[in-house]
Amino acid sequence: MKSTLRQGTSTHALRARARDPAPPAFVAVLDADFVPHADFIERTLALFHEPSVALVQTPQHFFNPDPIQHNLGISTAYPDEQRHFFDNVEPARDAWGIAICCGTSSVMRVQALEQIGWIPTQSVTEDFLLTLKLAENGWQTVYLNEPLSEGLAPEGLKEYITQRGRWCLGLMQIVRNAYSPFGMRSLGLMHRIGIVDSLLYWISTFPFRLASLILPLLYWWFGITIVNASLVDIIKYYVPYYLMVLMSLNWLSKGLFVPLLNDTAQLIAAWPISQAAALGLLTGGSHKFSVTAKGGDRTKVVVQWSLMRPFLLLLGLTIGGLIVPLNSDFVFNTSATAGDGTAVVMFWTVYNILVLLVAVVVCIERPRYDRPQRQIPEPITLVIQGEKHRGWLLNLGRGGARISGPSGLSTGAAGKLNLPGISGVDAHVAATTRDGYRLKFSPTPAQRAKLIKKLHTESAMPGADRGNIWQMIRELARALTR
Repeated sequence: MKSTLRQGTSTHALRARARDPAPPAFVAVLDADFVPHADFIERTLALFHEPSVALVQTPQHFFNPDPIQHNLGISTAYPDEQRHFFDNVEPARDAWGIAICCGTSSVMRVQALEQIGWIPTQSVTEDFLLTLKLAENGWQTVYLNEPLSEGLAPEGLKEYITQRGRWCLGLMQIVRNAYSPFGMRSLGLMHRIGIVDSLLYWISTFPFRLASLILPLLYWWFGITIVNASLVDIIKYYVPYYLMVLMSLNWLSKGLFVPLLNDTAQLIAAWPISQAAALGLLTGGSHKFSVTAKGGDRTKVVVQWSLMRPFLLLLGLTIGGLIVPLNSDFVFNTSATAGDGTAVVMFWTVYNILVLLVAVVVCIERPRYDRPQRQIPEPITLVIQGEKHRGWLLNLGRGGARISGPSGLSTGAAGKLNLPGISGVDAHVAATTRDGYRLKFSPTPAQRAKLIKKLHTESAMPGADRGNIWQMIRELARALTR
């Protein structure tokens, strides 16, 4: 199994380093597509002053949008899907003493790893299993909520789904084979509650999303009553509850809970994750480890037909469920017995149509180009024919930038751009934008190295960290009508 091979290789390397004349006291873990910031080690090692701390986990940030953000064109208005976990769930778990290792962007105490027999291999999510094994042996995992590294998110939809399915499968393996929350292992109560919480998330959220699409179809096509409540009661009791929950979640999470987008993100991977949950819980032994492929040619539009077809089928059945009963005796007559349930299911059905439309759009993978990645305003100076134009750096990439402030520049105008820490970069105006200009660079090798260092190692957070609902609506409407 690839997972065991990978973990075995890591363990072999750690054991070899531990036998050195000057063995390391700590080891940093970074995926090959992650880059640490300049202060990564300095900030993480400070938390090891407590002798019981075995592992310090930091959040994962990404300099590219995930497939849902990218395909819907909302990466500047809606954070990546993992922000809720790293910005809200992990800090809460840390407060209860049950923060978990997430693999990359962590630092570990070698002594603790040696005591527990190095990296465990009983699950394809060895990081979560490592957390539990450390806790069982009296070691702590703590969370440092600072952006100290950044890496590459899955670029393709299939890779995105594969990654989530692997996470689900790994937890099911842990629950079934290693650390059942109801077993006799010497885990504390809070760790057991944490396992139950994670288990319930995987086995309820995604099957529920599938059921939410299928249940209205049972009503429209077979006359099965699925809502037994009056419209008045739903408006009086359920609607206020739902709105208050939504407002509270968005207040706590900085606008990360947008119903249409959240439901679409869950739906995209609902079937593979439900399969992984059943496979991991009901079957023993080892399971295939699926690597999250990254890189490759992303410059063309790719329609993921294999993922889109089920959504198109459900969309057709859902729309048909609204149309056919109004014009045909093909299905059962539901209006006579459903009462207020018809209005409720009607609203539910219209909402499902919107979710399915967005899911279909997500399955159309847009090209990815070398676009500006860092979005932190900084003052700049653009020198063209000896004249200085002062302005602001809005976006920065390896090959270009977007600026605002200067006026009267023509497309093609060439000069030198002075950035904070990098001066004299050859640049020309490639295009005008709504609020400034898009520049293209011709950096020297030394300047290019400085650009990469500035992009990926400075203490800053790439991407959006909160939702902007109005900008999101504009971008989503543009994507749906494109």
